[in-house]
Amino acid sequence: MAVLRRIARPLLAAPFVAGGLRTLRDPHGAAPAAEAVAVPLARRIGPLTEDPVHLVRINAAVQFGAGALLTLGRFPRFASLALAASLVPTTLAGHAWWKEEDPDRRTLQRLQFAKNLGLIGGLLIAAADTHGKPSLAYRTRTAVSRGNRTVHRGATRAGDRTQRVAATAGRSASDAVHGTGQAVRSVAGSAREALPGG
Repeated sequence: MAVLRRIARPLLAAPFVAGGLRTLRDPHGAAPAAEAVAVPLARRIGPLTEDPVHLVRINAAVQFGAGALLTLGRFPRFASLALAASLVPTTLAGHAWWKEEDPDRRTLQRLQFAKNLGLIGGLLIAAADTHGKPSLAYRTRTAVSRGNRTVHRGATRAGDRTQRVAATAGRSASDAVHGTGQAVRSVAGSAREALPGG
């Protein structure tokens, strides 16, 4: 499986590295399409620039950088998520097939849109890949479960010890009371014998 990952990651990252580099060199070609989608999205997100060329450069830099990380196998889960997130505005801006009037262009844009959806799916699978190790959620649940069992065992042992101590203390108290009763009877018997006429 490790060999498969080493082959699959660069293949999955290749279009992002190439496309990101191409767009970084010439962001003006994608700016008109980005203006319709990215600028309104940037306004909703917050204090980003509203310059479409700058937004295209940011997206291209994310795609190039995350693609390079995924190719090298560095932070592959984070890189996959970053690529999937960057592909959403790219797909909406670049392949808005529903806006096309020409049937041939509409078909082409619909195919590109579907291809990008497939890439997003592959990136999400790559983001969920734990390299054969249990996920963080599984490890957390297991640790909590082990902790609960340890606490339960400790409480049971403490309860058993408390019961043993209480039983020992009860026997000791009973023995002490019994011994005290015998001592009192013995002293009373001695005192009777020591009395005249006893």
